[in-house]
Amino acid sequence: MADRARTPNTGLRSLLDQANWSERQLAQQVNRLGTETGLKLTYQQPAVAHWLNGAQPREQVRPLILAAFERKLGRPVTHAEAGLTPPATTESDDTVEELIDLTRADMDPTRRKLVTAGIFSAALVVPLFESLTAHADEPVSPGKKTVRIGEAQVRAVRTMTDRIADILDELGAGHARPMAAAFLTNTVGPWLKAEASQQDRKDMLAAASDLVYLTGWMAMYERAHGLGQTYYVKALRLAADAEDHVTYCRTLRGMSLQASNLRHGQLALNLADSAAEAAPSAGPRLVAFLRGQQAHAEAMVGNKTAAFSRLRETETALSKADNRRDAIGGYDKTAYLFHVSHVLNETGDLPGSIKALQNSLRIQAPNERQGRVHAYAVLAQRQYEHGHLDAACASWGRFLDEYEHISSARGDEHFDTMRKRLRTHSTVRSVRELAGRAHEVATLKN
Repeated sequence: MADRARTPNTGLRSLLDQANWSERQLAQQVNRLGTETGLKLTYQQPAVAHWLNGAQPREQVRPLILAAFERKLGRPVTHAEAGLTPPATTESDDTVEELIDLTRADMDPTRRKLVTAGIFSAALVVPLFESLTAHADEPVSPGKKTVRIGEAQVRAVRTMTDRIADILDELGAGHARPMAAAFLTNTVGPWLKAEASQQDRKDMLAAASDLVYLTGWMAMYERAHGLGQTYYVKALRLAADAEDHVTYCRTLRGMSLQASNLRHGQLALNLADSAAEAAPSAGPRLVAFLRGQQAHAEAMVGNKTAAFSRLRETETALSKADNRRDAIGGYDKTAYLFHVSHVLNETGDLPGSIKALQNSLRIQAPNERQGRVHAYAVLAQRQYEHGHLDAACASWGRFLDEYEHISSARGDEHFDTMRKRLRTHSTVRSVRELAGRAHEVATLKN
């Protein structure tokens, strides 16, 4: 009677089907794994039927069930996927399991719409670095003894993060994010659960945090703001577990940018200030990276004097760093001028904003195609607002040059905005020429 009242475990049933196992075979595999770990187990088919009816296995047996499926399927399996209640564990382990569930859904085209439909929360309480690191000195699980990671695996994650960032720049987030999600699911997730020295574990957590931050950035770029926010929070937790102040504050800064994109000015300022406060003593490029976002957020809430003060601090810091792309968000003179343009636009200086954006584009690296798609679209929109229709059409033309080569939801949004603006000026020659080009691009995209 008790079993009839329980909810059947559809997750476990699905895994059995994927593994092509009978209930008896699962029991046998769990018994074998028990022997490997020093447990004498004698499960038979009725026990598995009991689990399928909704009963929870003993806490020490649940990881064995997951391991059995992982060996058979060749991929990570989480408690949630198997319909099992996680045993008492560390926050770090919880974060890893949640991350694997999230990225598996994000890499699956049939489930991606569900995770991208999440809602951005302006009321999200951001966990403080100090509160997240309170358990840093507590002993952690040694991980799976069948897999051990070290410096080579950490370097692999760092290298893949760099490569995915390059693909993002060249081909757009629409192509790059599924790759990041797949790598996080199939490779990084298992490594985060593997055996490692304390230092290698922290290095792996830091490397994973950086990739999760980048994945959140890409989700934001794809207008999946709820998903992006979820990735950002996971990155914060991983960075704290790694005691990586830089990635933690960089992620907060990314969250501020997301809030500013959604026109939550005060939230953007709060997050930008929190990022600056959390930052360790570091080089000038990190200072510039953080101050530039503070400047934009100050301007959004009407603090003109503070905004320009932050811009001066940004320029001073950047003058002390060489002008190259590096791990701190690629912040360089191009990014600084883009922030100048934002501040001037927020404070009512539209001509100055246009000029700053043109200067930013003039020195932008040629490989940053996705950035140019966004920048040219913003420039064209501001030129249009200023009444310079021919100049706007020229900028939209440059936008199309780049847009047709990438997959980007933000680019799609800019494309739709451009076409709406052009419809009201259909008799102008430059508009007619651009509209014809836009039709060709739309045909190629579809």
